[in-house]
Amino acid sequence: MAQTHGNLSINSDNIFPIIKKWLYSDHDIFYRELISNGCDAITKLKKLAMMGEYEIPEGRKDRVDVIVNPEEKTIEIIDNGLGMTAEEVEEYINQIAFSGATDFIEKYKDKTNDDQIIGHFGLGFYSAFMVADRVHIDTLSYKEGATPVHWECDGGTEYDMGDGDYASVGTKITLFLNEDCLEFCNEYKAKEVIKKYCSFMPTEIYVSKANETVTSESGEEKQPELMNETQPLWAKHPNECSKEDYLTFYRKVFMDYKEPLFWIHLNMDYPFNLKGILYFPKINMEYESIEGTIKLYNNQVFIADNIKEVIPEFLMLLKGVIDCPDLPLNVSRSALQNDGFVKKISEYISKKVADKLSGMCKTEKEEYEKYWDDISPFIKFGCLKDDKFCEKMNDYILFKNIDGVYMTLPECLEVNPIDTDEASAVDEDGNTVEAEVVSDDDEAADDAKEKVIYYVTDEQQQSQYINMFRQAKMDAVVLTHSIDQPFVSQLESKNENVKFQRIDADLTESFKSKTSKKAQKEFDEVAEEIAASMKKALKKENMSVKIDKLKNKKIASMLTISEETRRMQDMMKMYGAGMDMFGAEDGATLVLNANHPLVQYIMEHKDDENTMMMCQQLYDLALLQNAPLSPEAMTKFIQRSNDIMMLLAK
Repeated sequence: MAQTHGNLSINSDNIFPIIKKWLYSDHDIFYRELISNGCDAITKLKKLAMMGEYEIPEGRKDRVDVIVNPEEKTIEIIDNGLGMTAEEVEEYINQIAFSGATDFIEKYKDKTNDDQIIGHFGLGFYSAFMVADRVHIDTLSYKEGATPVHWECDGGTEYDMGDGDYASVGTKITLFLNEDCLEFCNEYKAKEVIKKYCSFMPTEIYVSKANETVTSESGEEKQPELMNETQPLWAKHPNECSKEDYLTFYRKVFMDYKEPLFWIHLNMDYPFNLKGILYFPKINMEYESIEGTIKLYNNQVFIADNIKEVIPEFLMLLKGVIDCPDLPLNVSRSALQNDGFVKKISEYISKKVADKLSGMCKTEKEEYEKYWDDISPFIKFGCLKDDKFCEKMNDYILFKNIDGVYMTLPECLEVNPIDTDEASAVDEDGNTVEAEVVSDDDEAADDAKEKVIYYVTDEQQQSQYINMFRQAKMDAVVLTHSIDQPFVSQLESKNENVKFQRIDADLTESFKSKTSKKAQKEFDEVAEEIAASMKKALKKENMSVKIDKLKNKKIASMLTISEETRRMQDMMKMYGAGMDMFGAEDGATLVLNANHPLVQYIMEHKDDENTMMMCQQLYDLALLQNAPLSPEAMTKFIQRSNDIMMLLAK
């Protein structure tokens, strides 16, 4: 006969005060908690059988059944685990937060090595009261001579407990749902939630609808539907898994039918237990908008997506699963205590990813190159976020040059950007010019000098500069992604004497014609006059103007802007300050090629009526090589171009 008992005993030494309606942030999580308890009960019974303390009946099959009843507004969760005696109900249910799992492990810790018990807090059962007004427990212990127990509570601190009539070893929990949570006794909603949390729990889970017996004309009885896969791919050894296994699992879990690039199978037993699979999806968008999914499990029980304490931030661009039974979860199992152990797990995951990528670069360079354009944003983001990852990846980051060849950072530094093939040279007038002789001491000093890697951000916009580099037998790498600018700044900070410079930041001596000192002095005097005329014509007195003799006589004008100024501008734009990229005060320099006929025309006709028009045209042509003109400037440029063509037609 059921008896009304006193208040539930709250063990405040183990937990914070319980407010059952707000125990978990997501109310649907009660399914996970109650089903987990059922799986635990079954796991415990199997361990007892292994230790010879219980004999499993012939034909019995481990299972958890979920039966929804929309008409009665109830949910039944039934397991055939070890069940409970009245004393155990008193101990594990009535004393809130006394963990049955913890007690069981302590009792049998010398008889079993493998802790596969899910529950650790003794609170999961009370998640039922988030959705139910009343909860009943019917249970029968595996112990010989045990008596069935019936327990019920209406959500207050009083409960009724007495003898029951449950005839099977195991436990049935019945939830009488409140009006706000009736969706959970809908069969389709129940399946959706259970698949979310329980798809890989270690015991088979079946869902059925109460009183539903016939589904076809043949009169066949509808069978409960299996909800989970008890042996997930990550729990297997990599040698047991085929390529098709990995792809099938990827499609099933992430509903993504685009084939991933490759994957990493994590399998670690010491110093902590961690298994998982990380997939590298094809990435072809700006890295800020990429959304990956890393699903975190604890003993095959889904905890949450993308928990930042465990999973390095940059890895959240990927898709994958990680199962770590050793995770120190908090009371709701949906967040992690921020301790040193969790940090070690995060570092291990990061290290395994770096090992995989560096190994591919060493042994499968051609395959690695095929993947590079897709995975580079992820790797660069990882380098920015994780110094240790950056150190491991430093020599395995690839740079694609202007000819489409992939090179590592050490290989880029081996490229000699300066043409130093002779000890003497000939100027444009055919005169021999003495070149500086390089000594061994000078070469040693060069090793300590800054090594420049030139780069391109827009192959179309900077095509003229690219052609100049090719003609000068110089190389540059292509860095077109938005993450590249902060990334190269980080590489510079971590690699002494390495400097990245955009190809239009300055003109090296390689692009200029060699000349004698006497001829250069005479030229400098004329160049000073031309620079003054150009500033006057453009009404930009503070603008920097240089006149150089470039080897390429087809180039009339160019605009350069120092690397430092450009980066400062980018930073200002990032913070919304805004700067005129090519303003006179912003480090821009207009370069005129004295070997081009148009510049020579200006030099020879400083006072001609067309000179001003030519100066403006050369300036706009230089601007166009770096960025589009403003609408007003473009209108003037087109009209001026028409005027110049009219002069040729006369």
